[in-house]
Amino acid sequence: MNCPLCNTTGIQIFYADEKHFFYHCETCDAYVRDTQTYLSATQEKKRYLLHQNDIHDEGYRHFVSPITDNIQKDFDPKNSIGLDFGAGTGPVTTQILLEKGYSVNLYDPFFHPDTAVLQRRYDFIICCETMEHFFRPDKEFALLKSLLNPGGKLYCMTDVYRNQLAFSDWYYKNDPTHVFIYTEKTLEFIKNEFGFKNLFIQNRLIVFEN
Repeated sequence: MNCPLCNTTGIQIFYADEKHFFYHCETCDAYVRDTQTYLSATQEKKRYLLHQNDIHDEGYRHFVSPITDNIQKDFDPKNSIGLDFGAGTGPVTTQILLEKGYSVNLYDPFFHPDTAVLQRRYDFIICCETMEHFFRPDKEFALLKSLLNPGGKLYCMTDVYRNQLAFSDWYYKNDPTHVFIYTEKTLEFIKNEFGFKNLFIQNRLIVFEN
């Protein structure tokens, strides 16, 4: 199997149990689910529909606040426009920003599939709990980089694997839609490979600057 981010050939089997099968790429330090264990598109959509992302849920609003708070610090709602990439069934980040006067377009291959929004550039892009679902992160990050204006920022959230637990005990790998797992080294690889100027990492928050 080849790494879907850096295209290293022959990446090695790292972990297997009755439900999960992961490879590890030594080049970009990513953990990659075997494609033969992917859900079908129908199964994937059905699982996303189970997510309880109520736009009025205060708990989830707090969860996404690292993104929404930083966007409010970095951009003026009067002269910026954003994209919520992988917005899902309940685009909470977008709702919060709309309430603050921001303009944000939505894209999601299942729930907001209008590709016309991918034909323009943005000052900020939101990728909240989405990047772990990328089948081809090489293509997705190339696209996201191309959609950013100079000085724009890509705000991501995901659970980065930091060897805080044995991989076998780590809950995040158990979701079958989590097909690509990042480490801090993986994020540095993305910064350098796709030509981002800066990278900021704080817990789950990841910010790439164009």
